[in-house]
Amino acid sequence: MPDREQIRLHALKNAYQHGGKADPKAVLSKVLAESPDLRKSAKDLLPVVNEVVEEVNSLGAAEIEEILRKEHPEALIAEKKEQRHGLPDLPGVTGKVVMRMAPSPSGPLHVGHSRMAILNDEYVRKYGGELILRIEDTNPKNIDPSAYQQIPRDLAWLGVQFTSVVVQSDRMELYYDEARRLIRNGGMYVCSCGVQEFKEKRQKGIACPHRSLSARENEERFQEMLDGGFREGEAVAVVKTDLAHPNPSVRDWIAFRIIEREHPRQGRKYRVYPMMNFSVAVDDHHLGLTHVIRGKDHLNNTEKQKYIFRYNDWPLPVYFHYGLIHIPNTVLKTSTIKKGIADGSYSGWDDVRLGTILALRKRGYVPATFRRYWIESGLRESDAEFSWDIFNAMNKDSIDAATPRGFFVPDPVMLKVEGLPECDVTIPNHPTNKSLGTRKYRMSASRGVYVDASDLAQVPDGKAFRLKDFCNVVKRGHRLEFAGFELREKGIRIVQWAPEPAIDLTVHMPDGRRITGKAEQALGSVDGTVQLERFGYARVLGIEGQAFFLHR
Repeated sequence: MPDREQIRLHALKNAYQHGGKADPKAVLSKVLAESPDLRKSAKDLLPVVNEVVEEVNSLGAAEIEEILRKEHPEALIAEKKEQRHGLPDLPGVTGKVVMRMAPSPSGPLHVGHSRMAILNDEYVRKYGGELILRIEDTNPKNIDPSAYQQIPRDLAWLGVQFTSVVVQSDRMELYYDEARRLIRNGGMYVCSCGVQEFKEKRQKGIACPHRSLSARENEERFQEMLDGGFREGEAVAVVKTDLAHPNPSVRDWIAFRIIEREHPRQGRKYRVYPMMNFSVAVDDHHLGLTHVIRGKDHLNNTEKQKYIFRYNDWPLPVYFHYGLIHIPNTVLKTSTIKKGIADGSYSGWDDVRLGTILALRKRGYVPATFRRYWIESGLRESDAEFSWDIFNAMNKDSIDAATPRGFFVPDPVMLKVEGLPECDVTIPNHPTNKSLGTRKYRMSASRGVYVDASDLAQVPDGKAFRLKDFCNVVKRGHRLEFAGFELREKGIRIVQWAPEPAIDLTVHMPDGRRITGKAEQALGSVDGTVQLERFGYARVLGIEGQAFFLHR
């Protein structure tokens, strides 16, 4: 008879695929296909299937999906595979494409940034062309100098093949030249009303008095900004748009401001810096961008940037704005992380409680998982929520076949197995991948074993249980009694163990907990991902006695 949980899983999957209602016959067929030896007892099996299906069908479709998401996310992955159509074609492609990634160097990349990078990379791979990494560093107040090197490293690890690197602060003279040209064409003016007064006028749709100054006067005033004639906050350069525009933020918008702070890359060479919308528009043109894909939180920015293109009669790239992704229970905000690092709350950008690429890499995620997740998620205009359950199941799918197993006991109690004959125990490093080899231990009644206190507490006194891949024992108070090597009793409890002597291992969890325990000596030389059986996958640094939890 199959496990009831096995029947329930097939019922849940069938119900998920059919609007919340499972078909008993379809569920039975799946069970029999999985266990052909049960065909002779199909009639006896049907009542159990009917009972389980009735229980599942009493749930709502949303509850069924939530159960699968939590307990069997791999089932949702299989469903996604059936529905997957790949990324949609880009409109307006006439040859090779030129696309870009444009992170700010405020810190390393995080899991959300990987979406932007991978989607752009996939399209350039599809059509051929250029993928430009453009580091947007025109705000000296928000730059982490290490990010100039770390961002390219993060992208390279993700497998993103950028063809060139452009740093915006190296292009300041280009932005100044384009500003002067725009002023001469009547598309920009310098306002010295004060930022607050300017914003109040704009909100009311009232023109600033400097808006009507001649091009020559405004060009002189812009040069005065560059030369130090205005202090920080005293003047800004503004792009003329439509003061009656229904969206106040699109009305005359600030293109340049004065920042006196030293720039980490340029020093004090410059004091007037372009706002993002100006430098982005100029660069998108001069770098020959054909397509721009980014989040729909940039819709207003796109509207602003189009003014620069229209003033200069530049051809527009094709824009596509995808929906936003909410990534739950994940620390991503750069300012929060910086503060935490400064006050000692976080150990660094790779602290396993964070959602940075560095932290996820440290825990053992692999690049293929990021690419698969974002491609299968598609390029949708609607907002969505990131699913760690599905992401973790995909990562497990990527690593499981090549990941060795190991024994870890979180709350260890050391016992000896009375009556155990001296023997060699050979344990496979993987249940199916024989190429990963085995590990061997010489065991005897005098050599202790560590078992988890909670596992031991769940075994009644006098009841037998099995030490995984080793032997059967009977619990006798605080003693264990040898009960043979062969696995004869069906349904016997199987308990994790580690032979003594064992190494101390501390597992760092993403929620901040540290779980200490004993691990078998074989893990002492490991530097890589291991499945700590019945605990979860983890990146183990055995020589340091440390591990970083990955997922179940």
